[in-house]
Amino acid sequence: MNTPVYKILLVEDDDALRFIVKDNLEQNHFDVSVAEDGEKAIQLFNENTFDLIVLDVMLPKTDGFQVARAVRKKNEHIPIIFLTARSMTEDKITGLTIGGDDYIPKPFSMEELLLKIKIFLKRSRAHPIRDDASVQSIKIGRFIFQPDELALIINGDVRNLTLKEAELVRYFAENINKVLGRNEILEKVWGSNDYFLGRSLDVFISRLRKYFKPDPNIKIINLHGIGFRFSVKNER
Repeated sequence: MNTPVYKILLVEDDDALRFIVKDNLEQNHFDVSVAEDGEKAIQLFNENTFDLIVLDVMLPKTDGFQVARAVRKKNEHIPIIFLTARSMTEDKITGLTIGGDDYIPKPFSMEELLLKIKIFLKRSRAHPIRDDASVQSIKIGRFIFQPDELALIINGDVRNLTLKEAELVRYFAENINKVLGRNEILEKVWGSNDYFLGRSLDVFISRLRKYFKPDPNIKIINLHGIGFRFSVKNER
């Protein structure tokens, strides 16, 4: 049975950690390219095709946030997992706002990193949330959501979504006008409901509110202490 070989770009300036992570990933049959600074990471990304990026935040020459910005200008879909030694919540939120999909605080276990990599690769190769291939597009108010293309379209204008954004839109679209608990959303979309993922959810909600702003009939209503309601008027 042939297993697809996934290509991962590992960006880490610590020599020892870079060696350990690369070695473990290769033992798990990933094709790994490495960069020790941000400039090298951008060069490798521009010259190659990768399935996922593991990206340290604090890097020489160009930091991880700038690398992520450069990546997102060319590719909205590739999963980005940040590695960060920073404990500041604001730094983690910044990474997610830029377009990161998740983060792992240092020190971390290889088991945790491998699990997250496998989850993101599985999701990036499948349809968000569920595997119903018959759904090509979903109408949401004046928008057309195309899950397969990770795209949100209104009046011919296309908004490319990250994988996590698309999964969240998909889940909201499946539950229009329903009350959704925060923990329920986190479990369905992120597979966990820890504190920092809760903060991450707030960042993604802010992004989606901006994306849906052209249609005033679409609101993501915050229900304090409960969760959210994805309100779409005149849906029928």
